[in-house]
Amino acid sequence: MMKIRTYLPGILLCLAIAIPAWLLGQMFPIIGSPVFGILFGMIVTMLFPKIILSPGATTPVPASYSVKDGVQYTSKKILQYAIILLGFEMNLFHVIKVGGESLFVMLFTLCAAFMTAFLVGKALKLDSNMTILIGVGTSICGGSAIAATAPVIKADDKDVAHSLSTIFLFNVIAVFIFPMLGHLIGMGDHGFGMWAGTAINDTSSVVAASVSWSATAGNNTALVFATIVKLTRTLMIVPITLALALYMSQKEKNANSSYKLSKVFPWFVIGFVAVAILHTFANIPDSVSHEFVTIGKFFIVMAMTAIGLNTNLKKLILNGIKPICLGLCCWFAVASISLLVQAALKMW
Repeated sequence: MMKIRTYLPGILLCLAIAIPAWLLGQMFPIIGSPVFGILFGMIVTMLFPKIILSPGATTPVPASYSVKDGVQYTSKKILQYAIILLGFEMNLFHVIKVGGESLFVMLFTLCAAFMTAFLVGKALKLDSNMTILIGVGTSICGGSAIAATAPVIKADDKDVAHSLSTIFLFNVIAVFIFPMLGHLIGMGDHGFGMWAGTAINDTSSVVAASVSWSATAGNNTALVFATIVKLTRTLMIVPITLALALYMSQKEKNANSSYKLSKVFPWFVIGFVAVAILHTFANIPDSVSHEFVTIGKFFIVMAMTAIGLNTNLKKLILNGIKPICLGLCCWFAVASISLLVQAALKMW
């Protein structure tokens, strides 16, 4: 009961802000609810710094009314529950079918994104956590990958906010320029679906770009294929987060000989895989799975709202040039490599 009383004010605040963010995200899917959530959270903190115990706060409020613990709980634990629920979106039979065609391209785009993030991040002297978040956000699935990776590498809210805003920027650009470029270079429906599914960051943006392409193509081939490729790409969250957990464990072990892998192991990713297996083999009705996925996505909006509440908007704007440069380089590398590998496979 004490924990509930401690967490409840902050959770309710995140819920109250997340609801309008969710509704606006449904109206403007190109932007997406998580972006609205993090933006609204930052605005509330900027307007009411004495109520929201963030880095901008000056005077703490009475403990019984503090939202700090609940906001932290939402940004960490509820975020992990959200990732688990997203497993209801996965059908492993579809993944296996499409994976044979797209896995080779995905491996190259993953390598391109991480190599670019590492090299450019070093050149720009960016924090390693921000470099990792932008790398996984670009290579895997945008906000969901950032959400899954952040607790594993212990990224702070500032890094998450920078990364998410960077990914959002290139999502919007991709929706407008991918269909146009696809037509300019003479791509077919299948090729465009592969390109969009492997090179656009967020699922909603993949769908938006593919709908635009399908409207001119007169069929939904590209939309269906791109969506399945994108969902297959989302499963890359599992090996990437496990690899990062091992890396963090070794890093901490070097600094502290008593450190254990279990402290950073992303157990929620195991939950994600378990739910994906359950969804594939348990014949769960699509309507039920859809509801669980919707709840998971709403939890992500709540978590992004909590991150926004702990983010200083002024500092975010002032320090945002370098992350955008890194995001641009990673995005260009992924889009280019996806096209080059597809071209090479056709020649082969």
